[in-house]
Amino acid sequence: MSALFLSPPSFEGFDGGAGARYQARREVTSYWYPTWLAQPAALVPGSRLLDCAPHNVGVEECLRIAKGFDHVIINTSTPSLKNDCKVAEAIKAQKPSTIIGFVGAHTMVLPTETLKASPAIDWVARREFDFTCKEIAEGRPLETVNGISYRKDGKIFHNPDRELIHNMDVLPWVADVYKRDLEIEKYFIGYLQHPYISIYSGRGCPAQCTFCLWPQTIGGHQYRVRSAQNVADEMAYMQKLFPNVKEFFFDDDTFTANLPRAREIAKKLGALGITWSCNSRANLDYDTIKFFKDNGLRLFLVGYESGNDETLTRIKKGVTTDEMRRFTKSCHKAGVVIHGTFILGLPVETKETMQQTINFAKELDVFSLQVSLAAPYPGTELYDMARQNGWFVKKDKTDLIEDGGLQQSTLEYPGLNKEDIFEGVDRFYREYYLRPRPIGRIIKTMLEDKDVAVRRLREGHEFFRSLQQRKVDLAAQRKKSLAVAA
Repeated sequence: MSALFLSPPSFEGFDGGAGARYQARREVTSYWYPTWLAQPAALVPGSRLLDCAPHNVGVEECLRIAKGFDHVIINTSTPSLKNDCKVAEAIKAQKPSTIIGFVGAHTMVLPTETLKASPAIDWVARREFDFTCKEIAEGRPLETVNGISYRKDGKIFHNPDRELIHNMDVLPWVADVYKRDLEIEKYFIGYLQHPYISIYSGRGCPAQCTFCLWPQTIGGHQYRVRSAQNVADEMAYMQKLFPNVKEFFFDDDTFTANLPRAREIAKKLGALGITWSCNSRANLDYDTIKFFKDNGLRLFLVGYESGNDETLTRIKKGVTTDEMRRFTKSCHKAGVVIHGTFILGLPVETKETMQQTINFAKELDVFSLQVSLAAPYPGTELYDMARQNGWFVKKDKTDLIEDGGLQQSTLEYPGLNKEDIFEGVDRFYREYYLRPRPIGRIIKTMLEDKDVAVRRLREGHEFFRSLQQRKVDLAAQRKKSLAVAA
């Protein structure tokens, strides 16, 4: 039986794909690969992966394509659930026999609530769903499939859990699915070379960060990995399949969590002459960083989160600001580029800690950065803390984005309201980027490559447009707050 793996149409520029960590519209056009959908699609003969947002596929075209499949499996998220339900209902209306399943972290944490969100949903997956999708697409009765909750005769049933995959080499490569169903030129990440490709070499993360969604839901806290040879073989295959790709990104939560294996992979990639980048914690020493650099590493994506050590302890980051300073200095010395990520609105943010984080970021002076608002997703410790302490601003605790798709501030603390936190993102960006060094770095990359120059001009336009939209959203929030107070 045929299966369509679908990341549905949504807001303009909305990165809600299965690889996105924060499902929202970015400051600049950014799309992660839908790897979590590509993996099960590779297990199902005759399947298709349809990633609507990057390919500019609207609802009408999506429905036309979906009509040709018996099964439609939709990747959903907390921010996109309402929209995804509307798409599912339209698919069901045009072809009532379509069996529709929802997958993702949200369905694992809230299976009953997800099924109740729309009568069009026949089943939802809990935890990893690769072989769950395969069995359902093969026509197995829903009551015999582990790892799902499903609806039958108006009632909801919960099947036994499915065991996590421990031998990750049993999963097929995603390369052929990417080649068959995706236009890789449509995928942009501002700090990665274009075109790029991202894959997972493992799942799970041993870190205990309270806000991080995937390890607390689908992936787990044990880092389950593919063998180094399996990873290197797929990289060599992708080199041939996609000769125009300039960079490969390992989207594992923390690729460097298993250093002996990371070194082994790096050595194999170095022999292939591959340029690669990955997620890393800010706790590696200079010799390790230099070894990676000598074997093709270009960039680390590093979650610094905050410049306040008490905040870092509260969110269980497991890395101090002093360790972050040493790591960053070592990266600069080794010539490894850093894209840093920071979060405003973590417990219990104050105006002083926000400014401390901005100053810390300027001190680190990484090549580029992203500033996010604390997003308390259901299933995370941050969500539970916010609920227990009354930090949520709205009654609907799953309302995480503005009408236009940008993140909104959903938490507030004594002495710091949500508008202050929201405004902090704009101030952070302006204080950081409107300095001589960052401006000089950007201009240098533009002068070195004409294609990069064109891209940076587009991103600059989008970036300042997003900041302007934030001002509009902030004004609207303040107006609502005044109306409520009155």
